[in-house]
Amino acid sequence: MQKAMVKYVKGLSENASSFEKRNHKKYGRLTHICRQIEYDIKHGVTNKEVISMVRKIHDDSSFSELRKGDGSMQRLKELEVHFMNPRRGFQQPW
Repeated sequence: MQKAMVKYVKGLSENASSFEKRNHKKYGRLTHICRQIEYDIKHGVTNKEVISMVRKIHDDSSFSELRKGDGSMQRLKELEVHFMNPRRGFQQPW
């Protein structure tokens, strides 16, 4: 879970090869990362641990270099919003 979050928040480097760009396009999007984390939640990780990891990346000094990247705080916010908001089921229009 932590590895997937860090990889997503870090983003793609400026001097990435075409192989890295192709893999990032395929596996580095928010939907794929959320699917990975939801798989971890299904297999034992609690939602509370996911939120605490997001907070740790946001606040801990060991992740300070990670937060300096372009758009990294925006990507971290997207993760936070995805896992903080309760899931809504399908609602009937009537």
